[in-house]
Amino acid sequence: MTMTARTSKASFGTGGRVAVVAGSGLLPAYVIDALASAGHRPVVVAIAGEADIADAPARYDLLTAAVDRLGFVLPELRKRGVTHLVMAGGVAKRPPLSRLRFPPSVLLQIPRLIAAYARGDDGLLRATIGYIESSGIQVVGAHEVVPDLLAPAGTLGKIKPGSGDRKDIAAAFAAARAIGALDIGQAAIAIGGRAVALEGIEGTDGLLERMKDLRGHGRLAGKARGALVKCAKPGQEERADLPSIGPRTMTAARAAGLGGVAVEAGRSLILDMAETIRLADELGLYLVGLEGEPAA
Repeated sequence: MTMTARTSKASFGTGGRVAVVAGSGLLPAYVIDALASAGHRPVVVAIAGEADIADAPARYDLLTAAVDRLGFVLPELRKRGVTHLVMAGGVAKRPPLSRLRFPPSVLLQIPRLIAAYARGDDGLLRATIGYIESSGIQVVGAHEVVPDLLAPAGTLGKIKPGSGDRKDIAAAFAAARAIGALDIGQAAIAIGGRAVALEGIEGTDGLLERMKDLRGHGRLAGKARGALVKCAKPGQEERADLPSIGPRTMTAARAAGLGGVAVEAGRSLILDMAETIRLADELGLYLVGLEGEPAA
């Protein structure tokens, strides 16, 4: 297995304190564990209804905040001496704009944040990061805290993609890049050398579930295998929302009848990497880290 160079771990300086804004999924736990293991006592802000974070007062301070009131958390973080912040995990639902609440200190930022809210996820993330850093707190990417989660390049398990699989990977990669440029999603599925399904607001899990239903479509009937490809959006703000997969992705890809999964090396996260690779082998799926644009 060929490995790409790993991003070096973030340095928080002497006396720096780190906050973790925790959304859904496994990533927040990895970030919190890495910080605690390195001797930090992070402030964990669990987004209500998204994060599954248990209180552990011996390891970190826990706050809970509704997603529509996150703006009120920054003053509290500054009061606790936070100098760096990591955004980890997903947010399934944006609250309606009318429900968002801001402290008085944000009044000058509201027009910019509202404009970003009307755009795609990447535009909103950029505006949010800009607002956080304008308050004197530096935003750090989760991949800088746990660089070992970054996908390496090459075939990661025992199963290698065949020539037909490589055509599917190339077609799905091109489609994923195209929708990424429009800030729509990060993943696509190709079968028979052409894209057949694109990720939307339902996310990768929803895309794979939809693929199961599409198998019975007349134009796909009888066509086997196919590739799921995830890659970062062109020009993506990499300190939040890097593409990620994990064991559940492999199980869902198998259920959707795919031949395997490919992700962009160095710009995608593989959660529980050892288990994900083991499961890919067990299910007969290839798992590939792509370095550069794949050739058909």
